[in-house]
Amino acid sequence: MNIQIFGKAKCFDTKKAERYFKERRIKYQLIDLGKYGMSLGEYKAVKAAVGGMDFLMDTKSKEYEDNYVKYLSDDADKEEKLLEHPKMFQTPIVRNGKLATVGYKPEVWKEWA
Repeated sequence: MNIQIFGKAKCFDTKKAERYFKERRIKYQLIDLGKYGMSLGEYKAVKAAVGGMDFLMDTKSKEYEDNYVKYLSDDADKEEKLLEHPKMFQTPIVRNGKLATVGYKPEVWKEWA
């Protein structure tokens, strides 16, 4: 398994995801979305795995409101804003190769082992 956890420093569910993998002695890589963001390739792979951009965007985040994303009609514009402002991602995003989940989903992670 090659687990990557994309999360935010202050996200409770990201901390729970880290604890889940730590307790099972599964190695993972933590990527702070606030600091490093997500590359275009990673974004496309995760988007395909979870079923679209709408599952990745946190519509309750301050950045979502501050950037007036709900008023954008074009999905390409929304994606551009999401990649520019990675704090708009819903977290944690847990990726295992071509598989990915958004949010705390231990029932899915258990099947990956």
